[in-house]
Amino acid sequence: MYSFAQNKTITVLDEPFYGYYLANANLKVTHPGSKEILKALPRSKKQVLAQISAASTTNQCVFIKGMAHHYLSKEPTHILPWNNVILIRHPEKLLASFSKVIKNPTLDDIGIKKAAELFTYLKSQGKTPLVIDSDQLLKNPEEYLQKICKTLGISFTKQMLSWQKGGIQEDGVWAKYWYGNVHKSTGFAIQKTNSHMVPDSLQSVLDQALIHYTILKNHILKND
Repeated sequence: MYSFAQNKTITVLDEPFYGYYLANANLKVTHPGSKEILKALPRSKKQVLAQISAASTTNQCVFIKGMAHHYLSKEPTHILPWNNVILIRHPEKLLASFSKVIKNPTLDDIGIKKAAELFTYLKSQGKTPLVIDSDQLLKNPEEYLQKICKTLGISFTKQMLSWQKGGIQEDGVWAKYWYGNVHKSTGFAIQKTNSHMVPDSLQSVLDQALIHYTILKNHILKND
């Protein structure tokens, strides 16, 4: 998201479906700042789509950063006209990061199951999404972003490789809870989290997550 926000031809929306998700999902964990998020964002899908439609009139391209599990429908037809990109991380890294904010996440909370379901749904509709991987990106961010942009039919600019510390104006109100590392960054960097940081209590979640990760990993865009 920070990268694409540096491209002046692109409007960035940070998780516009977050309020809708909090208002309509059957949650087993409490999300930090949930009251603030519900106050700041629309709670109905119709309202969110209207917000996205309004944004699309201001720029040539709209980048919507969303979490897979924010799409509650099994067949979210509203995403079919979009160019969909699924960004994945190995579940060990994903859980290590996620559990720093929410201590006992479930499989549904981390989104990898929903990401695999969205991939399967979109493929069945002839709209196979682009699957990108954080490890592939970090091999060579410039080359990978160029490949992503070419695939999506948008222009790459070198400004997409860096940003200023402290956040961007597009940040959602939840940024103070989740974006600590990126607020300290000025570009792409390898994270220090690793598999040894996954709590033992989350081993069963990891085992389940790996099943869904396997569905996606064979479709990852390579950074050769």
